[in-house]
Amino acid sequence: MQPIACKVNMSLPPEEASELKRTIHNHLVKMDVQGKIRQVLSETLKDDLGAGPQTFSEGDFLRALQRRGIIDDVMRDLQWTQYFYVSDGVDKNEVLIQQTFNLYKTLDVDPARRYLHLQVLGGKAFLEHLQEPEPMPGQVCSTFRLYLHFRGQRFRSKPVPCACEPDLQEGFLLEVHREGTGEGSRMADCTTMLSICDPVHLVLIKTDTSNETTLVSSYFLDWRTVLGAPSGRTCFSVELLGVGSECKVPAGVLTVSLELFPPLSETLNGDIITTQQSLERQRTAEKERLFLVYAKQWWREFLEIRPSHQSKLVKIFAQDENGVNRPVCSYVRVLRAGRLLESPRQAARFVSLLADERAPLVGGGAKQEQWCSLLAFVCRGKGDCEDHATLLCSLLLGFGLDAYVCVGTRAKGGPHTWVLTRGTDGSITFWESLTAHRYLHQAVDPDAAPLAAQPKPSSPYRTVGCVFNHHSFLANCQPSDAVPLCVFDFQNASRWKAMSEEALRSVCAPGATTSLPPVPHLAAPSLQPAAASNQLELEMRFLLSEHRKDLDLATVWDDHLSYLLSSALAAYETERCTGVSCGNEEFQDAVRRAVPDGHTFKGFPIHFLHRNARRAFATCLRSQFCEEIVSCRGDHVRLAVRVRVYAYPEDACAVWVMFACKYRSVL
Repeated sequence: MQPIACKVNMSLPPEEASELKRTIHNHLVKMDVQGKIRQVLSETLKDDLGAGPQTFSEGDFLRALQRRGIIDDVMRDLQWTQYFYVSDGVDKNEVLIQQTFNLYKTLDVDPARRYLHLQVLGGKAFLEHLQEPEPMPGQVCSTFRLYLHFRGQRFRSKPVPCACEPDLQEGFLLEVHREGTGEGSRMADCTTMLSICDPVHLVLIKTDTSNETTLVSSYFLDWRTVLGAPSGRTCFSVELLGVGSECKVPAGVLTVSLELFPPLSETLNGDIITTQQSLERQRTAEKERLFLVYAKQWWREFLEIRPSHQSKLVKIFAQDENGVNRPVCSYVRVLRAGRLLESPRQAARFVSLLADERAPLVGGGAKQEQWCSLLAFVCRGKGDCEDHATLLCSLLLGFGLDAYVCVGTRAKGGPHTWVLTRGTDGSITFWESLTAHRYLHQAVDPDAAPLAAQPKPSSPYRTVGCVFNHHSFLANCQPSDAVPLCVFDFQNASRWKAMSEEALRSVCAPGATTSLPPVPHLAAPSLQPAAASNQLELEMRFLLSEHRKDLDLATVWDDHLSYLLSSALAAYETERCTGVSCGNEEFQDAVRRAVPDGHTFKGFPIHFLHRNARRAFATCLRSQFCEEIVSCRGDHVRLAVRVRVYAYPEDACAVWVMFACKYRSVL
């Protein structure tokens, strides 16, 4: 098809262009045009391949769409003439066909690749929300959101109101096979896809009206049943189970449809798929059984070294959110963040911004055991210290450091995990994953002379029972497990008892067993920091003004002083990321110039992990110093507030707020 001569109205304002795009998108979704185009392309490809080697051009596909009336149906509801006009002598229908096809070229679908179209057709039996009232239009309500991960591809659905039958309806196009070296553009066949045992990981998150998130379910979907579907499409129900202590209790049901695109010329027998899945489960079970036998023998040998080892915190297995016991080494991977994180210290800052929260437990008792898979942790945006430590260790390994997770206790005696890195010079650094603080470790020599100078403990850790990463597990067999006395020489077998790396690889290496969840990459932030900062600052100004109005106080803003607070907030965030304090001198000098003689300046900075203005303001008022600022009385009182939101991967954010005032001092 020759290029079509048409002229677009370039004077269209940006807001009208955005409205046009929205209108087109809404109509295409409403009419399921994507499904119709997919069907036409599949049929055309099948007909083309069945007739032997032929050339299948873009024009052939466009004419196929026009023959089936799809173009006419789309254009019937869209008013195009106000946005472009056609040159003389050019068929208007040809222009409309070209415009529609160009719209779908943006989907970046390669007809030579194999795709899995996964559709969620709705939910039911979420009985916890049986009495949930239907939200009124515009009303803020709790929502469900579904997250997916498959072979390095991540997606998320639109949030829908929580209900017994939530309206979870969304489609996801997943690329099944990405060619490796030497495979060229070969399309995956049945045999190749049958050998791909990577599941589709589904994570359902509930967000309440105060933006608190809850992990509802984590489910691993084996998609290969579609390989045996006669029509190339299958539809079934997925029962989602709860997490933690509720991992055996149904949380709800999702109706899921799977379809391969392009469809297979020949499908597999269902018995072949069942046999393959059974063999994979048997191999996994055998590997796990052999490792368990080895771990028991290794543990007996460790206890024979010293009876006191029985009380040391040596954790070989941990339960994930689904109640499955996995070796702790399987929770750590070499994780590279691309350009989303620039340094190990920035990685530590990012991990510390994910909120610290223990797994929920119904009733009292001991701490609930729950080490989350990486996708469940980052989608929820919060977790326990074990989740933070394994993620930080994975990121530090990605930055090339020799990193390990430590299992032990804090100074107050409670169980805790943190991260350790070893330098090439033998130096040992502890990383607290919950705060991003770093501590240089120097061991105390118990055999030194009584008057000899000894280093003072710098870290908040009391004991350490074991350390591990993705390929090593070492238990502390020194006479004392007190951190100040420990020597972290892992090559010394008299100090640290190591597990066989080969045994660990058999169950912990990527792809070693089908029970290991695939590790996703980190997602870039969708948050716009400048817009989020402006919005939150406006809300803070409103709340402060209302607070002063309740006290019968007027509010006069000093915009220049508000702007000057930016440099202080930038300095605080830089210090959290790098550990280096810089920029405060310039801020102090600017404030001295902005505050006249005889006036007093007061400032109150505070840090949050959320963007809920009312929660943040209520927290600020609990500080007496902040209360003095926002309720300031005096002569010539001027108020200032500045908000700065820093966006990190997974939409984690560091929110800095600073309130300030200046007033004339009266004796």
